[in-house]
Amino acid sequence: MRIYNTSSGIIINHHNQYFLSKENNWDTFVNRSNLFNAISSDVQYLEPDEDLQALTHTAILTPIGNQEVWASGVTYFRSREARIEESKDAKGGDFYARVYDADRPELFFKSPAYRTVGSGENIRIRADSKWNVPEPELTLFICSAGTIEGYTIGNDVSSRDIEGENPLYLPQAKSYNGAAALGPCLLVAKKPIDPDTRISIEITRTAAVIFKEEISINQMKRKHTELVDYLFRELDFPHGTYLMTGTGIIPADDFTLQSGDTVKITIAEIGSLINVVA
Repeated sequence: MRIYNTSSGIIINHHNQYFLSKENNWDTFVNRSNLFNAISSDVQYLEPDEDLQALTHTAILTPIGNQEVWASGVTYFRSREARIEESKDAKGGDFYARVYDADRPELFFKSPAYRTVGSGENIRIRADSKWNVPEPELTLFICSAGTIEGYTIGNDVSSRDIEGENPLYLPQAKSYNGAAALGPCLLVAKKPIDPDTRISIEITRTAAVIFKEEISINQMKRKHTELVDYLFRELDFPHGTYLMTGTGIIPADDFTLQSGDTVKITIAEIGSLINVVA
């Protein structure tokens, strides 16, 4: 089932029927263990309404309340290679090679809710950076009990030149206004997402496609539960949290985002996250 946060309330798409939840608070609604079973029970007391379908396109909001957004780095081999290459002048490549093979994953804070944008909103690139890329990522929703309860699409917009200059600049390369996008909805499934699920990206500039690629999430080196275990070891998330799981799609080194570009990231089971670069 798909859960949409909209200006008219929380809309549930279950078995191609649309329901308006009686609960208006996103945090309360999503932060439940066994969320699929809980929502399945909720809809038994709701009436389907076909008119709600239009609101999942016209009134959509970012699927977030008071959650934080965290991110994982170097979880795909392609990302490992790109990080090593971009940081070679700073002699920081060894850090990325080592973290790829280490027991402990790279985890970092990406964005608070108020800096996170949804589908249809603008993402941004830093004015003090010359090499900026989108990073399409399957994103987990984890409830406060530490269990994975849903999935959405994330865009971890990054300044590669700043990160490559010095690994200690990672927070500036990753965390700024409009650098995190989530949406369009939260996929809540009875079973974990299929490892053969594919994530794709298409970037258009002046109506022409300038970059297009896809990858299966089974190319990830680390398991989702492994990332969650490390994230929750010494952190509490009273409203639950989002965790971007890393990217295996890296544009060529001569590519950088420009204002006006449209970035469309798609996971068939979830939908498409579409943002224009401000």
